[in-house]
Amino acid sequence: MSAIPTSEAISAPFTDPCVAEPHALTRNVRDTRGASPATGYRWPESRTGDDMADARLCWRAMSEGGARLKLTRDQILGHRRRVSALDARLPAGSASLEAAASAGLQDSMPRAALLSLHARVTGVHSGSWEDPALIQIWGPRYSNYVVAARDRALFTIARYPDDVRTQRVAEDMAARLAEHIGEGRMRFDDATAVVEGNANRMRYATLTGTVAIRWDGARQAEVWIVPRPAMTPVDARRVLSRRYLHVFGPTTHASFSEWAGIGPAQGRATFDELAVRRELVEVTTPLGEASILASDETSFRTPPDQAAAARLLPSGDTYFLLQGRDRELLVPDAAQRALLWTTRVWPGALMVGGEVAGTWRRVQHKVTISVWRALSPAERTAVEVEALSLPLPRLVKPIAVAWHNESTHAA
Repeated sequence: MSAIPTSEAISAPFTDPCVAEPHALTRNVRDTRGASPATGYRWPESRTGDDMADARLCWRAMSEGGARLKLTRDQILGHRRRVSALDARLPAGSASLEAAASAGLQDSMPRAALLSLHARVTGVHSGSWEDPALIQIWGPRYSNYVVAARDRALFTIARYPDDVRTQRVAEDMAARLAEHIGEGRMRFDDATAVVEGNANRMRYATLTGTVAIRWDGARQAEVWIVPRPAMTPVDARRVLSRRYLHVFGPTTHASFSEWAGIGPAQGRATFDELAVRRELVEVTTPLGEASILASDETSFRTPPDQAAAARLLPSGDTYFLLQGRDRELLVPDAAQRALLWTTRVWPGALMVGGEVAGTWRRVQHKVTISVWRALSPAERTAVEVEALSLPLPRLVKPIAVAWHNESTHAA
């Protein structure tokens, strides 16, 4: 698995591509710097801002005439599987759990994040999602997420809004929760009562980075207060964008904004800054023009690794957490896309030999698999072995595999 991009020291200068001396962009971080209207909290000074038009134009002028790197579908999916550890599982341990959660693991379906970890890390058991290296939060789009504890700022304050009205809501919800919870924990329904019964509005508190949750998929979630991260929203958003580009690339600022649940202007400004810093490479894909991290270019040029025989990815797994046309690259057939990205709760994705080859669902101990093509005996065995290895908690019977409508979906 390729190295996960990490945050540079916030105070480190970078070299402006149009001048010879280090240049720090320090003006106007909009409302994300300065005192919060609700609490008076002042974010630390940031070295970045959105007064980058001149530098942006300079970068684009320097880039004109350069041939775009053309990437094929195989190159793109080979890179994504490689950096997501879906071709070969990582060794057991907390460091591998952190790496597997580098772009966050959606956990809105009971124990989805646990199954995402299992698809990527050796030795995952039913309690691995509670490893001290991990934490649950309300992440992008206010969904339940499991992330590395050290990355809490990236999935919370990176989404801090620019508009004062939403800032006030976020700060107000966080202040109310802090006042009533104190240093303890509170059940989700009790916390909802604190904010006058509006559970959705309560989730805005996550934008301050001060709220953590615990939901085991069976009982009421617990909510508690954690220290506000020291990173600024702009700095956290920059690092989050690198994570997104590394795992979902090639991609665009619009796709990043939609995935992270931030404003389009925030996403664009973040990508523009990465371009000024010479961190992006413009590429051409089967879907059109997009960007990758310059540090990932070697991975894209490297032939795909040998794909795993089978993987069962849960509903909402990072690998297929895609929107719009981005789905066409992963699943070219429109009818099959409709089976995976349904209008209701998504099923899990069945991967065979590195390709999405069907869907799966589970009810208690029964795992039902629907395939889109006929599988060989060896492939069926690999899928069953993978299903029987799922670290599902609280089962009263052994896992049983059922094959559903295989001939109907065979290509």
